[in-house]
Amino acid sequence: LLPAEAEALVRALQGTELRDAGGQGWLQQHECVEKLNMHAILSASAGQEQLLTELLVSYAKIPVLIGELISVEIWKHKVFPVLCRLEDFKPRSTFPIYVVLHHEASIINLLETVFFYKEICESAEDSILDLIDYCHRKLTLLAARSASGQTATPTELRPEDLASPSSMQAVLVPPQELRKQAETMDFEISLKALSVLRFITDQVESLPLSALTRMLNTHNLPCLLVELVEHCPWSCQEAGKLKKFENGAWHVVPPEDQVKMTKLDGQVWLALLNLLLSPECQRKYHFDGFNKSQLLKLRAFLTDVLIDQLPNLVELQRFLSHLAVTEPAPPKKDLVLEQVPVIWDHILKKNAGKWEAIAKHQVKRVFSPTEEELKFQARRWAQTYSLDMMEALAPNKPRCGACGTEAAKRCSRCRNEWYCTR
Repeated sequence: LLPAEAEALVRALQGTELRDAGGQGWLQQHECVEKLNMHAILSASAGQEQLLTELLVSYAKIPVLIGELISVEIWKHKVFPVLCRLEDFKPRSTFPIYVVLHHEASIINLLETVFFYKEICESAEDSILDLIDYCHRKLTLLAARSASGQTATPTELRPEDLASPSSMQAVLVPPQELRKQAETMDFEISLKALSVLRFITDQVESLPLSALTRMLNTHNLPCLLVELVEHCPWSCQEAGKLKKFENGAWHVVPPEDQVKMTKLDGQVWLALLNLLLSPECQRKYHFDGFNKSQLLKLRAFLTDVLIDQLPNLVELQRFLSHLAVTEPAPPKKDLVLEQVPVIWDHILKKNAGKWEAIAKHQVKRVFSPTEEELKFQARRWAQTYSLDMMEALAPNKPRCGACGTEAAKRCSRCRNEWYCTR
């Protein structure tokens, strides 16, 4: 996108009503998010996200995106199940519903790309509490799925697979299959939420006091992260082979790479480092008997092979060794007025008792388009989801500042210099 185009799209972002999900105004909003999402990915690959982050901060759009994220999450839990049960729900195409389901994935992907920057996190202001709650819900779902032995299968229907007008008009998925696709999508969304949470923990020194209290004591995120280390939802055994989920798909891991840390493993360990080693976090966290026993489980995973891949983990290893033989002082009790998240509760209260009415309204007005409307939408989304064109326009991948080879990582200190893994 040209700078003026990016600015126009950012300025166009605004909060929508849950009742309007899937409508014309809402679809324009989704189109803005999708284009900004693609732009953010391409800019990040070239290390040029600064313009987009400045625009999102200048126009105070991060709270808007968080509000939209939670709104569509509530729609999926409260309206979508009712809609699938309605007897008169017989659409010509279920693609418009899928676009609403996909909206959550688009927003969390955009947030994952830009939350790398401290100023983005700070610009969230009070809505950071709502985002922390959102990430906690997703990670709890992820841990529960893994503990029960469930894994996501790569059968999700994606918008880019249906970008041609003919295919969009033909898509008619039974409600049961739509629900399965929503569940599969939730798995990938949860993994994105993990990355967002890790970026939030990078800024523990500048977070509001209420945000820190919510992460450590209200939700006990350190123990939840221990669950993810223990059960590793993005890894599974299938037909005697180890498979790991990376870059949107499950891959068979060859024996020589089975001890290699994945990006998702790294996100969990980095979040634990941030939450357990920060002086402020240590001062506020309750190291009671249960929490201490859970955290000490990490010692079994801190092998020399793992520490070689992420050397900072040696500090965590020392901390856990010290924790095992000492009784930490009880957290200091401060008298503070704690803020609470408001977006989730506001949407629930505003629409309480109206879920069926909203579903019926949307079936009649939104999700039963005429053939002409379907053709119009098909042409529109064919342009929006033309990913082949976006890939063709993608700039060259960043190069290592030292040796000039293709870079794999970005410096976590200056956040500018790229380097390879050699």
